[in-house]
Amino acid sequence: MKKIVLLLTAAVVFTSCNKDKYTISGTAKGIENGKTIIMETQDEKGIIAVDTVKVENGKFEIKGKALEPSFHMLQVEGIQGKVPFILENGTIDIVINKDTIQKSKISGTYSNDEYVAFNVEITKVQKALIDFQTANTQKMNTAQAAKDTVVINGLMKEFMKIQQDVNVASKAKYLTYAESHPKSFITALIIQGMLNDPSTDIKKSEALFNGLDESLKNTKPGKAIKAKLTEMKSPAVGATAPAAPAK
Repeated sequence: MKKIVLLLTAAVVFTSCNKDKYTISGTAKGIENGKTIIMETQDEKGIIAVDTVKVENGKFEIKGKALEPSFHMLQVEGIQGKVPFILENGTIDIVINKDTIQKSKISGTYSNDEYVAFNVEITKVQKALIDFQTANTQKMNTAQAAKDTVVINGLMKEFMKIQQDVNVASKAKYLTYAESHPKSFITALIIQGMLNDPSTDIKKSEALFNGLDESLKNTKPGKAIKAKLTEMKSPAVGATAPAAPAK
């Protein structure tokens, strides 16, 4: 019985430690030994390197501690493009596709699983726009070379109509997700983006923020949302105060 208790205690300690740190377990099949992988993030000054590792036998590993969830990227030496993911404590599995970096796979933590699933849904919404571009790129290039303004204007008109429809559908998808995922880091980013849109309903944005999990309110996006809401609800500097009611 004593041995069982000790084993259980050890398991609890291990699990607890795991939650307080992150481990990026990476697969880099086909990438040469010794190639460098840089973990990057972006702040107000631009992109900065956070950590660097070498590929060994098609594998790599990065460990550390994240104070809060945040977007990061992996840059692989000799490969164009980056692998975006959300750095947070836990085990994050990343499988790099060296031939098509955009097809790299990320999984293993709640935020990353949500990020991947959300991107799949948004890609479906934006498919009409992508299909139009694919089908008409050559036609547009030919028209531009020939200075055929009739064809150019016609294609642009079609494109703008599809783009408008996609934007409306995308906003609806963002809102639906934010309303149903108060514990997701993606929701905090969505609300932050909403507040940069002049047409956004401030009361709706505020309601979404108030419904956020407390841990998300204390992240950088959460604090930025709170500050923006305060700013938007405050009277403009220099604005005339409302007149006092007549007696």
